[in-house]
Amino acid sequence: MPSPSESSSSSVSSVVSRQSTPLDIDGLSWPSVGAKARRSESLVEREERQQKIADAVKTILTCIGEDPEREGLLKTPDRYAKALLFFTKGYEENIREVINDAIFEEDHDEMVIVKDVDVFSLCEHHMVPFYGKISIGYIPNRRVVGLSKLARIAEMFTRRLQVQERITKQIASALMEILQPQGVAVVMEASHMCMCMRGVQKPGSATVTSCMMGVFRSNPKTREEFLTLSRS
Repeated sequence: MPSPSESSSSSVSSVVSRQSTPLDIDGLSWPSVGAKARRSESLVEREERQQKIADAVKTILTCIGEDPEREGLLKTPDRYAKALLFFTKGYEENIREVINDAIFEEDHDEMVIVKDVDVFSLCEHHMVPFYGKISIGYIPNRRVVGLSKLARIAEMFTRRLQVQERITKQIASALMEILQPQGVAVVMEASHMCMCMRGVQKPGSATVTSCMMGVFRSNPKTREEFLTLSRS
């Protein structure tokens, strides 16, 4: 029988293992604490979840000095609840279903790039939007994925409470594990409302993040080719 310390160590190891891969036990890809419950809930449970959000919005409206009973705001809590569930629908998506077996054996070993994919997300620090474009490239190792799936993977990871740095790494890590290519590169440029509408209030500013894996990290010429093509 394992000692308490051994049990604790085993538990930690399983958690680390589960969180270290995009193809975890249930395919939810670095799921939050309540992601599995949200994905598997019944229609009645979903309506209860939506109502809880709506009730919370009424409280917020009151706290900022508004009247949630006035005509213009009567349906705002319900509208916002539905919108927020849509904005965060990435928590419910299973990456295996997103890919949907659209991986094919192909004798192609040159760069594949899907660029300027429009994405929208919510900053996890202030829950205000940030939006921009993502370019994704990879060099196949005899396996290619349907092009639309690259955009769908980007959508899955951005439709959550996020930080931009994490998005680029999660997309790249997911593709590395799914395709096992020679390398993956992801670049994202976005405008953050938390910088434009509050704080330093600098509209027009843009944040660029990147994640390079495999040959894109080890080979400067390959990396430069991707960056040149994704900007052209």
